[in-house]
Amino acid sequence: MSTHPVHLLVSCPDSSGLVSAMTGLLAEQRINILDLDQHTDSAENWFFARVAFDLAGSDVALPDLIKLWQPIAESRNMSWRLHDTEQRRRMAILVGQRDQCGRELLWRWEDGQLDCDIPLVISNHPDARDHVERFGVPFHVLPVSREKSAEQERDIRSLLEQHNVDLVVLARYMQILSPQFVNWLPNRIINIHHSFLPAFAGSKPYHQAFARGVKVIGATCHYVTEELDAGPIIEQAVVPVNHRDTLEDLIRKGADLERSALVTGVRLHLQNRVLVHGRRTVVFQ
Repeated sequence: MSTHPVHLLVSCPDSSGLVSAMTGLLAEQRINILDLDQHTDSAENWFFARVAFDLAGSDVALPDLIKLWQPIAESRNMSWRLHDTEQRRRMAILVGQRDQCGRELLWRWEDGQLDCDIPLVISNHPDARDHVERFGVPFHVLPVSREKSAEQERDIRSLLEQHNVDLVVLARYMQILSPQFVNWLPNRIINIHHSFLPAFAGSKPYHQAFARGVKVIGATCHYVTEELDAGPIIEQAVVPVNHRDTLEDLIRKGADLERSALVTGVRLHLQNRVLVHGRRTVVFQ
């Protein structure tokens, strides 16, 4: 058997013996648990868990383990997913004119900090071409206009399907995706918004924050849903500001937060550490 980790994520109503049921099955098959984290939401009586294990010492193959697991999952009314880390995810990045967040992702990926493949970057502007192609990643320009937004979105989806993409990251892409597109990849489209959501959703959040005289600004990495800037939050970062800071200062300070929050959020997703529950998330750091 291989020695790469397998991740199991579980969400279900809380009841006694849940951990024992999970670990007992793995023990019976001589499967070594590498890491186990759990959380119970007492307000909703809901259980969450992430288990990382290794099949190296077991005679059971992953498809057979899934068959053994299914009766337990059904009896506990579990929502669950299992990811074999040998299967690298394929991540596409969508960028706009400001491509600093996209470049940060590419640099971290080139440095081996993001465990995925990046088969392409897409933009509605040509500005980022040189930066992207320095990383050896194909760059596609698909201009958008109000009259042709649906056509452009279809072209994006076609490219993503051609490249078998299973995760899309909006790195300051600044275009609103249709409900049809969002529902095509539920909880697999990640966005960075340049404010501490739910404050200052929508456009020009730094301008809104400056006008309100806030003392803290932030950036929010979240999953994309049909409701603008309201998807389940994965990661947030903040920095204090004061009356001496200009609008340009807020934008400059916020840019660092955007890159940091986005990279962390994407990494958590790639490591299967995020469980979505309604509008909220449980994130096992």
